[in-house]
Amino acid sequence: MWLVYAAGSACFAGVTSILAKCGIQKTDSNLATAIRTIVVLVFAWIMVFVVGSQSQITQISGRSLLFLVLSGVATGASWLCYFKALQLGDVNKVVPIDKSSSVLTILLALILLHEEVSACKGIGMVGIGVGTYLMIQPAKSEPLERKRGKVWFVYAAFSALFASLTAILGKVGIADVESNFGTAVRTGVVLVMAWVVVLVSRKPGMTFAVPSGELGFICLSGVATGASWLCYYRALQLGPASLVAPVDKLSILVTILFSRLVFHERLTRRAFLGLVLVTAGTLLLLF
Repeated sequence: MWLVYAAGSACFAGVTSILAKCGIQKTDSNLATAIRTIVVLVFAWIMVFVVGSQSQITQISGRSLLFLVLSGVATGASWLCYFKALQLGDVNKVVPIDKSSSVLTILLALILLHEEVSACKGIGMVGIGVGTYLMIQPAKSEPLERKRGKVWFVYAAFSALFASLTAILGKVGIADVESNFGTAVRTGVVLVMAWVVVLVSRKPGMTFAVPSGELGFICLSGVATGASWLCYYRALQLGPASLVAPVDKLSILVTILFSRLVFHERLTRRAFLGLVLVTAGTLLLLF
């Protein structure tokens, strides 16, 4: 059953990136993150009351709460970095780096959660690493991408780092907590973190300057994110983190497809080979 939830998480996550990219053409990425987190929070708490887990508010242990808060902080940092990278770079280059976080997740799961790493996983990790490298290398006809490459790459790299920490901390945090409730708690942490960043950067007034069309895409991306999270953390609760994370990362296929249809971003032959390696490597992680 965890595989079904993980696959659902991947589909919603793939759509999220495209919707978010559409919503940050003129809107500040930090502000967009803060707005969409409101949608995710509402969505998450609706699910809490639907499944009847609201009673855990007074029953959650200090340890679970601590790890959920830490997971929320890591998620907030990952989101802020990811959407800044999306605003600066192409979807088909930012997403592969973010999805490569599955490699670091496996290593952390090995060290901290004592989950095994088989030979197939080892080969898969190498495939993901090589494939990601091929996908992010700019073609000779992309001089502008070469100039700004370091900027979006740094944000994307930090996004991957914090995303891997999110999975590990989240796995520990929901060990004895209903997954929907755990998702709602950590989303609240993300919301606070995102708006603090907006206020610190002195851009709260921009909330009313967001184009209506972009605001719609931002809200839709929040709905897609909420659905992805609910599926993802339910999958984490039912299955091992080292398997759930790779399945979730297959959302790259959905994202690349829609980036071609919506933004007309083309993959070079080298990038396509990289996508094949990333996909094959991700599938190998499941064995």
